[in-house]
Amino acid sequence: MEPSPRNPPAQLRKRKSVLYRPETPATGDLARWSAGLPGEKAGLALLTIAVRLLNCSLVQTSFVPDEYWQSLEVAHRMVFNYGFLTWEWAEGLRSHLYPLLFASVYKGLHLLQEDNVQLLIWLPRIVQALLAAVADVKLYSLVKQLDNTEAAKWVYFCQLSSWFTWYCCTRTLTNTMETVLTTLALSYYPMEGTKMGSSLHYLTLAALAFIIRPTAAILWVPLLLWHFWKEHRKRHLLLLGYIPVGLGTLGTSLVIDRVFFGKWVVVHLNFVKFNVLQNLATFYGSHPWHWYLTQGLPAVLGPHLPFFIHGCFQAPRRYHLFLVVVLWTVAVYSMLGHKEFRFIYPVLPLCMVFCGLVHQRGTLDVMGHLRGLCQSSPSQKPASVLMLMPCHSTPYYSHIHCPLQLRFLQCPPDLTGRTDYQDEADLFYSSPLDWLQEEFVANTSLLPSHIVFFSVLEQGISPFLVSHGYEKDATFFHTHLPEGRIGSHVYVYQRNQKQR
Repeated sequence: MEPSPRNPPAQLRKRKSVLYRPETPATGDLARWSAGLPGEKAGLALLTIAVRLLNCSLVQTSFVPDEYWQSLEVAHRMVFNYGFLTWEWAEGLRSHLYPLLFASVYKGLHLLQEDNVQLLIWLPRIVQALLAAVADVKLYSLVKQLDNTEAAKWVYFCQLSSWFTWYCCTRTLTNTMETVLTTLALSYYPMEGTKMGSSLHYLTLAALAFIIRPTAAILWVPLLLWHFWKEHRKRHLLLLGYIPVGLGTLGTSLVIDRVFFGKWVVVHLNFVKFNVLQNLATFYGSHPWHWYLTQGLPAVLGPHLPFFIHGCFQAPRRYHLFLVVVLWTVAVYSMLGHKEFRFIYPVLPLCMVFCGLVHQRGTLDVMGHLRGLCQSSPSQKPASVLMLMPCHSTPYYSHIHCPLQLRFLQCPPDLTGRTDYQDEADLFYSSPLDWLQEEFVANTSLLPSHIVFFSVLEQGISPFLVSHGYEKDATFFHTHLPEGRIGSHVYVYQRNQKQR
């Protein structure tokens, strides 16, 4: 089944095959390499900043009082020595760390003698918009590292088109900052399939999210436990990661609050006492336990809800941790009486990952299925796979990692100088049934044990499959938008053992 080489030296000519589409996974290694160039990252960053600044300018409504009273009003008092502090600050339920960000902006304007009211109103929102843009780019980078550029683009699109993110991400809410810090932390989190770097980056960002809003601990508990369980050097992680980062950020928060409260206050204990132990937050309203499942999460996801549900079933195993985090967070919040849409905002970027992973998954998922062929028993004839798809549609041995006999339709450029040149893929698609007959009828011993192809090809080659004893073995969803040679599903057909 090894294809014969066709590499005589000749002058290259421009190729016009329909297989070469620059926006699809079939573009091969060159596209994946160029997608990581600094120019692409700079362009993505500039686009995201432009979108979020537009977002900031268009959202001119009020959501909840906290976006002013728990951030900007406090910052104004910190710099200009006048302003109203709500009862939460008198009771020591809030940390000054988040208002300090905007107090720094106000102080800069004051020193420049540019503290006019319009700048005081808009600059904090612009700062928040820029932070949201950084989080968007980091989410794109995370999915690109875990999966591929195509999946990252769809997740990025889902993130930018999320109505609730658009509505909230430029507001000066602690929930917004918690979401930003959580997204940034996840981009450094040691997920399966990512490069293992220092844990201090994600731990510091997660700790800051907890300092700003203690409820961030709910989301991070399963992530921290999973990391500890998977980590081989547990003592190292505990003594040089969890403990020093936790104590360092908590100590910094205590000092900042000591300066502005005028006394030592542990706001996080007060927060837990008020909201959990005494459950006094229900004074502002209470909802039934199922509210997040029946109203909260569906409303926050909006039109992305069906894609999220479908993505939960289609996502590969390494993303199950994210799904656990989403379900755990919603479950814990469901046990609290007082519920608001914004409380589950931090899990929304994780939901967008599942929404974007729906598109073009099949060519990756099928490789996990083919890996199972590596475990065939010695008594069985070794498995072999023929991929009847546009060339480079799937990964190859990097996703199999065993000497399984594989063959795909090749599509090198014209190295012969012939005007009638057609590559192997073009020859096959010009007449699939004739190509299969020529390849295998004369020598059936070369027939592969498995054939992989897109669903659009099934009807055209079904006579060959039936006559040679092939039966459908597996089906993988690929895309809602099939086009040309790319089908909605990827099929795996296996030849009957008796005929092999």
